Amino acid sequence: MKTWFANRYLDLLGSIYIYNEHRGYTALDRVLEAVRAKHPEAVELIEAVEKHRADERKHYVMFKRWFELRGQMPIALDRTFGHIDRFIEMTFGTPIDSLDTDAIVASDDLFERLCRVISLTEKRGLKQVDILLENGFVRSDKALYRIFQVVHRDEPSHYEPYDKWLMQNQRREPSFKERMIDRMIHNELLFIKLPLLFLWFRAPRIKQWRDAGEQNPKPRPLSLQAA
Repeated sequence: MKTWFANRYLDLLGSIYIYNEHRGYTALDRVLEAVRAKHPEAVELIEAVEKHRADERKHYVMFKRWFELRGQMPIALDRTFGHIDRFIEMTFGTPIDSLDTDAIVASDDLFERLCRVISLTEKRGLKQVDILLENGFVRSDKALYRIFQVVHRDEPSHYEPYDKWLMQNQRREPSFKERMIDRMIHNELLFIKLPLLFLWFRAPRIKQWRDAGEQNPKPRPLSLQAA
């Protein structure tokens, strides 16, 4: 029974993370395109977002390989399980796919809001990985544990450039409302959606990998990432 519970928990955990990692780097593609077009002089910011995007892609590939070694596909989740999806919808009033990134990058006020959303999301991710690295089920799976170690190491560089932009441009820190939205999204997933998904034994799985047909640079091998 304990083995079944552990496998089920890790299956759900991996499915949620691989969805969010894919959602992360594909959303950043649009942000990068807009920043390069409207602010080509912002070299430092562009390079930081490029690294963020590359890391999210790298994490996706690691989770993908983990599922391949398990011989199964992830559970087919939608944007209701995406932290950044929910955050964007609640702060901008539109799904990520409908977000006008050109207009956001062109407006300092809107870009400020986007920076706060991304920063809060990444900081929430770091806190969650801190917890997962102490989780007995995660620690029992050496491959998954190593993946989360890599995610934990990469995470600070994902929110720092957005915090830096806010500071350099004398923009405000996240408001109480924004912090409450972040917490609510997290608690909603942890205490409502995850338990319901746990009991949905016939939840469908994706038929093909989400990155099928994408053109992505080959990530560095895991053995070289700590070099």
